[in-house]
Amino acid sequence: MPRPEKHVFVCTQSRPAGHPRGSCGEKGCREVWEAFLDEMEQRQLFDKIAITNTGCLGPCSVGANVLVYPEGVMYGKVTAADVAEIFESHLVGDAPVTRLQLPAEVWG
Repeated sequence: MPRPEKHVFVCTQSRPAGHPRGSCGEKGCREVWEAFLDEMEQRQLFDKIAITNTGCLGPCSVGANVLVYPEGVMYGKVTAADVAEIFESHLVGDAPVTRLQLPAEVWG
């Protein structure tokens, strides 16, 4: 397998109902994950993009969360409807989707 140009991590963390941190599971992460897989298949970008489901990425209050490397861009409040735009703008066009991008302080 060749090294991917971009690696997308989609949080699929689910916590029990009422957990104080919440989780991306209650914010549609499964649909987001499936939309990324569908979009990659439609575009046939298997040799350029890797998509990995992951546990908690940190900012649970603004999920569903998606992290794109090598840039280290964190997206929040992502819905399945946003995935095509992330693909076209960021993954193919190298321009992050600023309306979904979380501030650098999220890492702080």
